[in-house]
Formats: sequence, C-alpha cells, structure tokens
Amino acid sequence: MTTGEAAPPAAGASNGDDVLPLAPLARLEGRGQDLLVRIVTVACSDRVLSEEGSGGVMSMADELAGLVVRSAKALTFCDVYVLDEDERALEWSGPPVPLGEGDAGWVAAHGRTRHHADRRGVAVPVHSGHAVIAVIDVRSAGTVQADDVALVASLAELFAPVLSSCRRLRTAQEREHAAERFAERAVAAQEAERSRLSREIHDGIAQRLAGLGFHLSAAQRALPGHHPEAGAQILLARELCDLAAAETRAAIGGLRPPVLDDLGLSAALATLAREADLPGSALDITVTVEGELEDALPDHVQTALYRIAQEAVGNCLRHAAASCVDLLLEHDSDRVRLTVVDDGTGFSIHDVFAPGRRPDSYGLRGMAERAELLGGKVTITSRPGGGTTVEAAIPVPRTAPGR
Repeated sequence: MTTGEAAPPAAGASNGDDVLPLAPLARLEGRGQDLLVRIVTVACSDRVLSEEGSGGVMSMADELAGLVVRSAKALTFCDVYVLDEDERALEWSGPPVPLGEGDAGWVAAHGRTRHHADRRGVAVPVHSGHAVIAVIDVRSAGTVQADDVALVASLAELFAPVLSSCRRLRTAQEREHAAERFAERAVAAQEAERSRLSREIHDGIAQRLAGLGFHLSAAQRALPGHHPEAGAQILLARELCDLAAAETRAAIGGLRPPVLDDLGLSAALATLAREADLPGSALDITVTVEGELEDALPDHVQTALYRIAQEAVGNCLRHAAASCVDLLLEHDSDRVRLTVVDDGTGFSIHDVFAPGRRPDSYGLRGMAERAELLGGKVTITSRPGGGTTVEAAIPVPRTAPGR
C-alpha cells in the first residue's frame, strides 16, 4: 500500500440512502454544536440542478468545500470532485480530471485516501456503497494535520448520501433534457419534410392542375355548339379539375400553411383572424403582438403555435358561441407565449377530459401534445358560462435557427 493510504471506510460508511450516517456525526459531536448546525444547513440546502447542466452538483460540492475549510484547524483550500455520469472523469470548477490522473483521479480509481507528495494535502474518497462518487482534495500551509484528515473523512461519510442524491437528480435531468432535444429535433425534421412536400405539391401537381383547367376552359370555348355531349363531358372534367385543385390546396395547407412562409407567424395569426371573421358574423377577433425576438422563430415553433391558435379559434366558432376572441402573442428573450381568450359559454374541464366523455377533447389534447413535444406547456382555463382561456408557452433557443 502506498505511504499515506488508508483502507476505505467500513463502519459508518454511506450505504447510498439519503440519510446522514450516525457514526461520523458522533465523531464530530465533540467539535461543537456550530459545526453540526453548519453540516445540517449544507445537507438540507437546495439540490435542484441548474439549467446549465451539472451546476446543482457542483453547487453542493462548493458548499461542502467551504464547510471543510471553515471547520478545519489548518486547511487553507479544498476542492470537491464529483464523478460524472459516465464514471470516466471527475467534474469540478476546472477541466474534468480523468480517472487515474493526479491525486484526485487516483483516489477515485482506487477508492483509498492518498496524501500529496509534499505532505501538505490529502485526497479523500466519498463512497456510496462500494463505489466512489466524489473526492475531497484539501491542502494546508504546512504538513496536513491528522485531526483535519479525520475531519475530512467524517465529512465525506456525512455528505455521501447528499452528493449521491445530487448525482441521481443530475442524471435524471440530463436524460430528460436529452429526450426534449430529441423530440425537438424530430419535430423540426418532420416540419422540414412537410415543407418539402408542400413545395413539391405546389410546384408540381398544383401547377399541372392549373394548366389542365386552363386547357379545359379553352377546349370548352372552342367546341362547336352542335356537340352538346362533348361539351357536357368537358364541363364535368373542368369541375373535377377544380375539385382536385381545391383538395390539393387543402393538402398543402395541412402540410404547412403557406401563409407562415409568406408572412411569418404574426401576420399569419392576423390572416387567421380575418378568415374566421365571416361576413354577417357577430364574432370580433383581435390579434395583439408584444415584444420582439432577436431572431426569427424556428419553423416548427411557428407551425405549432399557428396550429394551436387555429384549433382554439376553431373551437370558438364551433362550440363557444362567443362574441369576442382575443389573440395575444408575446415574445420574451427565451420563450414565446400565445394566449387565446373568448367570452363564450365555456365548459367544465373535468367533464371534457373525463375518459370517454367528450370527443371534443381530442383537439384540446392535440394542442397540449404539440407544445409538450417542444418542451412547452398548454394551460386551459374554463368554466360553464365564464368563457375559455388557452395559453401556450414554448421555450425557444437564445439563438434560434433561421427560417
């Protein structure tokens, strides 16, 4: 065994449960109540991970490092290294340390305490069960004292379950973020394919049908009057051509609304409002846009918000008997929010979403699913006689890809 190494802790070592072991607490009891209060304070601090990745674990690690220095007699510095998800390197405030490299990497690989070569520091493993999940590396101005080494070992046992919990939470969040990124890429790829198909249909089939209609009209005009049967057949062919053209336009709009490519989301919502405000209708629809994004919204985000607005406005026309509908599109720095409010009859949320109760809920569920695939959320508020509010909030990258 290398000089200065010690066997991994046995009695009192962390077993991976999220509770503080009793043995090290008993060993630290003689150091005063203030130390125990500081230990409990750090152990009970927030374990939620930050959006930047492993910030939550490192925040807890920094808290532990500060506690070690404040509680020791002669330690001047402390670093806490936390094993990454792949268990190949130690993470800390600097570059990752591969297992086996340096004092901290050696301790993580072997699970035993190791003194620095100059005897002014020591690296102590943090065990969870039989595995090393972190390393506490401390230094002092002179030779590190045995009392401080014992303190570090006791704190390592105490904080093993806390760091283990942080690591599990970090892993769960990273997997959740990976799933969200995958879903967003899948939706983006789907919308790109829809756009490609709509362009091909528009430039191919739709143009050919338009040309066919032109020639049928020309043939109808050129046909002599004494061929009524031929004229009737040409007229029928022209009607079928017009029907096919209308179905083609509907297919193009279903794949990706052309108005989004031509005008953008804000203008597309205004167009949606004008088309829904039918002649003779008492429905008043207003569209308000607040804020500006530095970059254009990604295509799939625009499409999702437009489809949600389309469904919400359609529900107002079909079911709400509303006289007023307000669409509000708000751009923040990191998200976009669409709110659709009507003064219609409203409905019971419980009744609509009860299993097997109302087929109307498919459209509402579809709105929610569109937002959730992009990491967003749809909130629906309604009550009988009190109108309905649909709010969709979707996060967008700080630097959104161009359209």
